[in-house]
Amino acid sequence: MKVALVYPPSTDPTAPYLSVPTLAAWLRREGIDVVPVDANLEGWLHVLEPSSLRQAADRIESRLSELDRKAHLTHEDQLTFSALYSARAEARVAPDEIESALGILRDSRRFHDPEAYAFATSAVERAQAVVSAAYAPLRLDFTAYRTPFSLLDAAEIERDSAPERNPFFDYMTRLAERLLAERATLVGVSVAFPGQLQPAYSLAHLLRRLAPDLHLTVGGPALTQILQRLSGSRLERALAPFHSAVVGEGEIALTELVGALTRGEAPRGVIRGRMLEDLSLLPAPDFDGLPLARYLSPEPVLPYDPTRGCYFGVCTFCHYGLAEVGTARYRRRPQDAVLDHLEALSRRHGARIFYFSQDVFDPKLALEIARGIRQRGLDLRWATDMRPERSLTRERCQELRAGGQLAAALGVESAAPRVLQLIDKGVPVETVADAITQLSAAGIAVEAMCFSDFPTETAREALATLAFLKQHEAELALFILGRFDLTHGSRIAQQPRDFGIREVWHVEGDELETGLFFAERRPSKSWRERERLETELERLSTEFLLRRYPWAGALGTAHTLLWYAEHGPDVFRRLARAPFEKPRPSPTYVARSRFDPSAIRTLSEAREADIWETLVQVERRVSRTAYAELAARLPPAEPSPCEVRFAIDHEPESRHLPRPKLRRLGRRPSHKRT
Repeated sequence: MKVALVYPPSTDPTAPYLSVPTLAAWLRREGIDVVPVDANLEGWLHVLEPSSLRQAADRIESRLSELDRKAHLTHEDQLTFSALYSARAEARVAPDEIESALGILRDSRRFHDPEAYAFATSAVERAQAVVSAAYAPLRLDFTAYRTPFSLLDAAEIERDSAPERNPFFDYMTRLAERLLAERATLVGVSVAFPGQLQPAYSLAHLLRRLAPDLHLTVGGPALTQILQRLSGSRLERALAPFHSAVVGEGEIALTELVGALTRGEAPRGVIRGRMLEDLSLLPAPDFDGLPLARYLSPEPVLPYDPTRGCYFGVCTFCHYGLAEVGTARYRRRPQDAVLDHLEALSRRHGARIFYFSQDVFDPKLALEIARGIRQRGLDLRWATDMRPERSLTRERCQELRAGGQLAAALGVESAAPRVLQLIDKGVPVETVADAITQLSAAGIAVEAMCFSDFPTETAREALATLAFLKQHEAELALFILGRFDLTHGSRIAQQPRDFGIREVWHVEGDELETGLFFAERRPSKSWRERERLETELERLSTEFLLRRYPWAGALGTAHTLLWYAEHGPDVFRRLARAPFEKPRPSPTYVARSRFDPSAIRTLSEAREADIWETLVQVERRVSRTAYAELAARLPPAEPSPCEVRFAIDHEPESRHLPRPKLRRLGRRPSHKRT
């Protein structure tokens, strides 16, 4: 039997993810032939080809021409028109600059040149904007794959799988032909992040049509957290077009599935994965077969998992990974096995930097590994997520640095004592501050992970977190301040009233229950207070060079680690103080349009927000019919002929054309018959 393990779009293509190499190592040790496929990397490389971008640019112009010929534009037409115009300038340059940009990201010298790197990342984002606009209403980047009705139900999933709505369709067709040529018997799709859900379904729908006898199974954290709360007919619809799904850890379950298929059985439905109790049985991840030289980085940064689960495991907001509630039970690999694996992987693949990918790293094990790296004389650097524990003393932090620790992303969460108590964080603000100080003093890049809007958090408490970050600005390499998001398996979702929440709900029509909404007993912040928070956050952000995931300047990414290793832990503060980006000439284009894109964008976006506010918060039902009812009440956009000037990174500017003057004709003389 041959098993194909597929990691679908859309997520980070700068480094391999851990799921496929981990499962490949386990199955290969069992004597099973494995074909690993990073379809995320391959799919993005296909979409970012100059020829693909030219097709996307042509598609934008064709769709604009079609809309321009209409007598008027409905609300949905207006949204499409606005999306197309927003990327019209980018479509003119993206096909010509993308190859240079990808070359910079893979070049060890130019990658570390700030100006060249800025150009490369901006060029890739421009290309993504072109692809999104060409397939509007799709929103596509390295973290998201969204349409207005994404994943609402099985019908919407299949609708979004159609070639005219799926920019990865041509690549997926080639991949399907390749898997058939490989004579794979089982295809396992690993879905780690929400942005991969729809592409995973799209690939499965395609494979089901082309190869109905091929067994399709799916697993991974993003699917596990959806399927484990569904049952009956809703579960059956959510599984289509997959034959089976592994919920939980996959090694044992996938091996048993292979055995069943070998015996001629045809397993269907949900397969409950068994937790691997003894991680000493787990081999090192096997990256053989993955195209490490094609990732968008100048050198490989490999993931590795010394542990599974969370050793603390009581934070009230957390529901993470392969667990029904909270986090999985904590287990760790033996120290010597970790060191053996790191040494072997480094030698085989030329990797000098590793990212320890786990829920959280126990400081005790971190210290053991750091000491082992130093004792073995290994030239390795590593980074990971950590709790800001009291045990992170000056001496231990110095040992961690000497043993290769490059960066630590700390779960700071909040600097308000009452909020930390509600979170059940287990460490006071003073301990968090001391951990930041000691790690930074040792030369380790400290990244602070925080969020606001925990239920009942006041504006004063949110400002306390910002003030804490400002106070430790000189010791921080990067920070993030996200917004609280309620997740199904957290203690807050299970006991909402204990946290000041009046009610929790799903909207009717959301069969997969991907959205979970809540309302506090009383609003904790006014809109003026929220505006002040945004202002203070923007002010603090200017002190760091922050970029979107997965670029250098986002927390814990492969690119960020490479920049720490080359330029030091304070690189993103230094670059913020000394801007390096020279203004690039941006050509301005001019076109005539029967409709005004500037006016349409402002009005249509506001109306769209009102529609979804009504659907989610008021009516609490979502469907195409319900949406269409509200959209039909909105007035259409009438023609307003104008000349439009558009350029990269600028909103289109419209200048209305004067209406042609009609020449008044004199009275024609009458000719009477005589």
